[in-house]
Amino acid sequence: MEEKLKELYSLGKESFDRGYYEEALEHFSEFIKGNTRFADVYHMLGVIYHQRGEYDQAVRAFKRALKLNPSYTEASLNLTVTYGDLGEFQKAEEVYAQAAVASQMKAKFGIKDKYARGKLANMHVEIGDVYKGLGLCDEAIEEYRKALKLQPSFVDIKTKLGIAHRDKGDTYQAIKELRAAKKLRPGYSAAGINLGITYYSLGRIKEAKREWKEVLKREPRNETAKMYLRLVEEK
Repeated sequence: MEEKLKELYSLGKESFDRGYYEEALEHFSEFIKGNTRFADVYHMLGVIYHQRGEYDQAVRAFKRALKLNPSYTEASLNLTVTYGDLGEFQKAEEVYAQAAVASQMKAKFGIKDKYARGKLANMHVEIGDVYKGLGLCDEAIEEYRKALKLQPSFVDIKTKLGIAHRDKGDTYQAIKELRAAKKLRPGYSAAGINLGITYYSLGRIKEAKREWKEVLKREPRNETAKMYLRLVEEK
């Protein structure tokens, strides 16, 4: 029996990682008939149910994962997102608050391990993404700044911070953050593209075109930069 469960877990995980969710669902559904102690299996089931639009089942699966492992950050975030999809924003906020408290406690006592700091920074980013998806830019900005405090050299987080400021309407700060992101890694195309978008939103077309052309000089096949350049050149 134990060997059969190992095989089901292995097959389910392989299918899940490859995006074959229906196959993964079949394997994991069989697996939990014989073993209900694997938090990651319930988390993956939750992701599958969410992808299928079966939000109530997704909630049950994520909650089961968190019952088995209360510090399962990814399950907390996915449960938050699922509650948001159901329109249950108070529950989403409660789950987020619990995850945030755990994160803050870790930060309070200091995280010296590089891997742990990266994981914690990613958690703040994921929470920030949830807030931004709900249109709560101030809260998203706060989470991105917490992430940068842990990992100040993460250019993708700096770029997200700039985008959040732009979406908030604070284009001055958006330009400042996106320029800083470009300085951190001059070849990071997302920073240049979004700096161009910010300039475009201000009517600064020449500067927008300069940014997009700069991206294309490094990455001639960058379709996003090509698309934006066509947009301004057709007008």
